[in-house]
Amino acid sequence: MNMIVDKKLIDKYNESGPRYTSYPPATFFNEYFNDNEYLECLSKSNYENPKNISVYIHVPFCPQICHFCGCTTETGFTKPFLERYINALVKEIELVSSKLDDKRKLTQVHWGGGTPNAISYKYIEKITNTLKEYFDFSKNYEMAIECNPAHLEFRHIELLKKFGFNRISVGIQDFRNDVLDAINRKPSKRPIEEIIKKIKDEGFTGTNLDLVYGLPLQTVDSFKKTVDKAISLNTDRMVTFSYAHVPSVIPRQKVLENIGFPSSDEKALMYENSYNQLIKAGYVSIGMDHYSKPNDEFALALNQKKLHRNFQGYCTLETTGQVYGFGASSISQLDSAYSQNIKNASEYINKIEKNGTAVLRGYSLNNNEKVIRYVINSLMCNYYVDLNFVADYFEYDLSEIKNILNYSESNFVDFISDSLMKIEDHKIIINRKGRLFTRNISMRFDPLISKKIGTYSNTI
Repeated sequence: MNMIVDKKLIDKYNESGPRYTSYPPATFFNEYFNDNEYLECLSKSNYENPKNISVYIHVPFCPQICHFCGCTTETGFTKPFLERYINALVKEIELVSSKLDDKRKLTQVHWGGGTPNAISYKYIEKITNTLKEYFDFSKNYEMAIECNPAHLEFRHIELLKKFGFNRISVGIQDFRNDVLDAINRKPSKRPIEEIIKKIKDEGFTGTNLDLVYGLPLQTVDSFKKTVDKAISLNTDRMVTFSYAHVPSVIPRQKVLENIGFPSSDEKALMYENSYNQLIKAGYVSIGMDHYSKPNDEFALALNQKKLHRNFQGYCTLETTGQVYGFGASSISQLDSAYSQNIKNASEYINKIEKNGTAVLRGYSLNNNEKVIRYVINSLMCNYYVDLNFVADYFEYDLSEIKNILNYSESNFVDFISDSLMKIEDHKIIINRKGRLFTRNISMRFDPLISKKIGTYSNTI
């Protein structure tokens, strides 16, 4: 079934709001949460769920920085500086692992940046060997790395497989060189067809392609062609991110205003077209912007309403773990707390060398916030939440759950009348037509919205 975006609904519901990669959003993290609190939370996490361990490794270095990028990145680094950074990562891993129960299994490792594949591969090997030394890897672990194809050679793919990686996410963004030039990004060094074939030939179990729509010089037609080319590569997963323009938070984005952006209507058409193209090609829509083949674990988890996500992205309930972040700006996502490291790489190194930890800020969740987090995460991942199940899960009465959420069916009259969702026996079900508005629906469960803390991107 094709998706048709209603322009009137876009005008009606397009507002700024959180992306809900966490709850509360990172804008609520505070500096009262310090190294000591983090260490306490690490020990506490051994007695909380999920028991599995997820690891995030942040490499904040790029040979050149893309104008659109919202990640914590730095350029102009030297070899001795990079060596110190890697040694700091090792030290942080050693300290954190000493606080964790060695009976817990590591199920996920994700490398992000920056450009992780632009550093020397001897450093990648050193970190992966450190992880294998201090953590007990699950038999069916996933270890993924984000790669910029401008710095990806065949020998690199071979090395990654040798180190134990089994998934590569290739950041294409767009196949048009003029779009890449506009955002200060180099094109793929090799034909992308050859790169994807090499990844498959080496026996990687998974390949992602990342695209971004809403960038300067993109048109509805040009992005449609980009998606068609991506489909022809036949990867098991695909991502179509909506570009978030927040120059007040990311000043380097302001340079893009001189070029101009597609309108909100054009962006909506890009979303609509890419959705329909990918569904027609046999992909299943996962969450807001991800797609997978029908036999992929994400599609199976969605069918069973067992899809989950964290700062690393989407995952299944079976494989997700509490996230332990390593490196500058990385975020640990524990059951009861979030902890973010110092963003500046030099400051991070100095702090780790001195203390073994480098906490910048964080947030301790109360029980009510855990309930809200569960509800919003379920909606964002599965387009569904059963409040009766939530009550049983948290061992609350349904009336208590409703009170925590400030829940009333009257809060959703507009969404229901616009056929974006329905409510049946305290089950909130987002319709196919309503998926574009999932963030808007989720915001109605968020009491922190009224505080208007921080700057957010538009929901559509």
